Amino acid sequence: MAARKAASSQRLLVRRFVQTGVQAGLQASVAIGLALGLLGLPAGLAAEPVPLRCRLGDGPWQTCTMVVESPGERWEIRVAGSRISFRHDGSGTVTMNNPPDGPPSKLPRGRGWIPVQTSWIAGPALCWNGVCAQGDIPLD
Repeated sequence: MAARKAASSQRLLVRRFVQTGVQAGLQASVAIGLALGLLGLPAGLAAEPVPLRCRLGDGPWQTCTMVVESPGERWEIRVAGSRISFRHDGSGTVTMNNPPDGPPSKLPRGRGWIPVQTSWIAGPALCWNGVCAQGDIPLD
């Protein structure tokens, strides 16, 4: 009887140890997942701003940054205190969303997502309608 009681106590201790370890591991995993989820980033990926020079319409070249959310699919240009977002649907169509409070220029503002033409100009610079960017543009 004593041997059974000892074995039972031992199993109980092992179960508690395993449960505590699993709970701690789950708590750590949940905390990490929540932190990354709040940032909107998958594990290990951080959208680092890429410094560029940009021109809006016929305006002057100025400092700007590009943040790539998903390479080749979603990115934004931050210029003149605004964010101009872009999407590529994979079929060759690129759309741009310039918010109502977007930078003053000849660009359409506050119209939602509009299709844009992509072109290279001398410099070289990559342009989407009236938004042009120069520098180490992360294309992929």
